[in-house]
Amino acid sequence: MKKLSGAQIIIESLIAEGADVIFGYPGGAILPTYDALLDSKLRHVLVRHEQGATHMAEGYARVSGRPGVVMVTSGPGATNAVTGIADAFMDSTPLIVISGQVGTQLIGNDAFQEADIVGITRPCTKHNYLVKNVADLARTIKEAFYIAGSGRPGPVVVDVPKDVQQAVHPFSYPERVELRGYKPTIRGNPRQIERAVDAIEKSERPLFYVGGGVQWSGAAPELTRLVRGLGIPITETLMGLGSFPASDPLCLGMLGMHGSYGTNTAVCNTDCLIAVGARFDDRVTGRIADFAPKAETIIHLDIDPSSIAKNVRVDIPIVGDIKAVLQDMLEVVQARESIGQRRAAWSEWHQQILAWKREKPLYQNGNHRERDAVSPMHVIEEMHTLTKGDCIIATDVGQHQMWIAQLFPFERPRSLLTSGGLGTMGYGLPAGIGAKFAAPDRKVLVVSGDGSIQMNIQELGTAVQYNVDIKVIILNNYYLGMVRQWQEKFYAERYSYSAMSVPNFVKLADAYGARGFRIEKSKELAGTLKEAFATPGPVLIDIVIPKEEAVMPMMPPGGAMSEMLFA
Repeated sequence: MKKLSGAQIIIESLIAEGADVIFGYPGGAILPTYDALLDSKLRHVLVRHEQGATHMAEGYARVSGRPGVVMVTSGPGATNAVTGIADAFMDSTPLIVISGQVGTQLIGNDAFQEADIVGITRPCTKHNYLVKNVADLARTIKEAFYIAGSGRPGPVVVDVPKDVQQAVHPFSYPERVELRGYKPTIRGNPRQIERAVDAIEKSERPLFYVGGGVQWSGAAPELTRLVRGLGIPITETLMGLGSFPASDPLCLGMLGMHGSYGTNTAVCNTDCLIAVGARFDDRVTGRIADFAPKAETIIHLDIDPSSIAKNVRVDIPIVGDIKAVLQDMLEVVQARESIGQRRAAWSEWHQQILAWKREKPLYQNGNHRERDAVSPMHVIEEMHTLTKGDCIIATDVGQHQMWIAQLFPFERPRSLLTSGGLGTMGYGLPAGIGAKFAAPDRKVLVVSGDGSIQMNIQELGTAVQYNVDIKVIILNNYYLGMVRQWQEKFYAERYSYSAMSVPNFVKLADAYGARGFRIEKSKELAGTLKEAFATPGPVLIDIVIPKEEAVMPMMPPGGAMSEMLFA
């Protein structure tokens, strides 16, 4: 059996797992592995900051469905990655983060660039390892990939001291993993599935509420068949957008804090809520005591048993992989002739919801305050026109994120990349770069704000170095827009430190070697966007919008869906 160094074992293990790209940044404690990487077929993307590496790996994972791989050095290299690790943990994104560590004999001695990254990341990883023996390295990486990608996905950190990377050991990669105490449930309980279909059949006003779990399980086809087969309307969380085609009349769009009036009113009136791969986040529910107050039955499908009944009461829990559970549910539904007789009642319910949506549509009058100003709604319309809706959009966090969620019609899964649970500014640009490595043939747009883009704008250098063909759209109002909106609505217009000076983004793009465009008037929008989108390579488009633009409607903090604000 051939002997390899620990560094070589890491590389060969990654290859055995089917990894093809690593996002990383070298440093002293990880140099042995970087040296071995140079002789391998793996592609490495040199980022400008370790947080950028984790977000790129997230974007790669969200589009490809496979764990993203990150490689960083010890100390500040590892701690810089923590925000991205926490982001991945909140949004159930599978990552493998391989961090260098000081030599085993130096651990605990406050050595140069030492940090207890295992301790630091324990609350925000699915699992983590400190590998002290080279003999354990291959098995540990095998386990890390299995844990990250199975069950509810998440990030796994593998911390490898420098001397372990340099040690030599015979290499044999395990074929399978056996972890006592970790055996995710795949098939749902048949009796619970029958009970769920019974409850749906008896209901007068059923409603599907779906989240990101549908996308991770690859269950969009099964979901679409079930929803269309039953004729029951469906609403999606921010992370669930694209799970069901937005063009289908049954699709109500996003619910929650910035959901439409019609969608949230449907939630308030449903008598049977079917939650699929969603976790009843507070941005969805608002005041929990008043969430779905007329729901006589709440059905919850999720692979993570700890998510069920965590925030709201659940009458019929079903633990299992969403794809497998929906397949079984489809079989039960198709075997029942009686369920087809319910479609007429459900059609009336659907028509009532559509009437609510017509009563108070989103941004009926464009929402812009100045005659020649650029409306973000018009920006999104032009984006859709130029791409025909066939693109991946990565957003940052703030007003622009919510406008995209409200207004861009996503037709297919894995098309919206955004930070949902942690709400991480600086996510969008690196996530978009990672997405392009996962799907080089798909058009990738990044939508950001003047605040968010500056969190990780250095990754524009990464895009230029690797000639990543992404178009970065900045909706620039010279404010932290969502902060300003809250200060306007809830803090008596006291704009405490939310105004922001920004660089000349066109010159900044040029300095990095990218193309830059600026749009200040509505008449410039269509032509300039068309030219920018036709320009090859990384492009940055700075679009000035009025500072008064707001994301409406919205639930007030601590409020309920029935208490939405419209102005």
